[in-house]
Amino acid sequence: MTSPHHPSRAMFWRIIRRLLTANRGRLFVILLALGAGAAVTAALLNVKIDANRRLTTEFRSLGANVVVAPRNPSGEADHTLDQSVFQQIPSSIDRQHVGVLAILYVTADAFAPASKKSTQIVVAGQKGDLGAEITGVGFGKGIDFVGGSFSNNKPSCWLGATAAGYLHVKAPDLLTLRSDSREETCRVDLVRSVGGPEDDQVTVPLDLAQRLAALPDKISLIQISVAGTPRVINNYIADLAYRLPDADVHGVRQFTEAEAKIYDRISGLLTATVAVVLILTTLCVMAAMTNVAMERKNDVGLMKAIGGATRRVLRLFLAEAAVLGLIGGVLGAAAGILLSIALGRAVFGVAAQPRLIVYPISVTLTILVAVAGAYPLRRLASIRPASVFRGEA
Repeated sequence: MTSPHHPSRAMFWRIIRRLLTANRGRLFVILLALGAGAAVTAALLNVKIDANRRLTTEFRSLGANVVVAPRNPSGEADHTLDQSVFQQIPSSIDRQHVGVLAILYVTADAFAPASKKSTQIVVAGQKGDLGAEITGVGFGKGIDFVGGSFSNNKPSCWLGATAAGYLHVKAPDLLTLRSDSREETCRVDLVRSVGGPEDDQVTVPLDLAQRLAALPDKISLIQISVAGTPRVINNYIADLAYRLPDADVHGVRQFTEAEAKIYDRISGLLTATVAVVLILTTLCVMAAMTNVAMERKNDVGLMKAIGGATRRVLRLFLAEAAVLGLIGGVLGAAAGILLSIALGRAVFGVAAQPRLIVYPISVTLTILVAVAGAYPLRRLASIRPASVFRGEA
């Protein structure tokens, strides 16, 4: 086996150093092309990887993407689930938090003593932490009041903007809810508008809704927000359906399908752009290497004249191209990851997180581009020493 310090090995790298420094202008042009290509490649790849997490976060902010409901309700008693189902739902998946919200819907008459207005309204009793993710405030994790405060020993509640306008109620007015002979009173802690059915509802702690409906330990459904790719979400749904055979577990297809479709389009666009950038970089390097081949004819003729094999001569120039690709890739990929942070802020409003896997991939692609761009150097294999010395080549 040849020693790392063998004289031929030392001479090989000495010649490489001389080749690299022979023409500084050409060296700068090649490194600029390779560095720019590596920077754009690293930036787009980092944004592509980070886009999946960003899209998942954006879609989760829209609400639940998994619902647990009663299975095939055939009567009034079958319209609810036992509250124990809520405790059986995993609160995390792959170390990612899962938002879970239990809801009981009740129809009641709402009466505001301050305005003497009344109307029939849908009461949504909630317990869990999904509501906090959507609205920024919430009953959260079983807490049965908003903001940790009481008024005259009355629990807090939220009121939709449409319902509040009809009842002429604002925070912190009291609101009385009646269903049959049962009556509950809460303090309006928040009037909100989310552009959905919640604008016509009043949101209360779950136990208050259960007392109002005379349905202790019962819920209407469970909303779940699962972070992850569509495949991860589908696996979670399948596992949850196995855990809860008596419940209907299904995903909100509009969310999962839209998320997958948008990510596929973004991923395809970024991949195509990376491919175009790499092709253009290869062409730039190839043009520079064509000039190199013209300049190196005399050197190659001399090497062959003193007994240098064609394969070894070509290996010198390919090694030169690989070293240039390594230098350009290392510098360009570092700049590209920094560029991706700005791109992520411009596209998603939040800086993209640097992904370490992008760095070696970008450097490797740049080296491959540099070696592919050295294709014109194959012309040197056909040079004959006698023709060079006679000035015919």
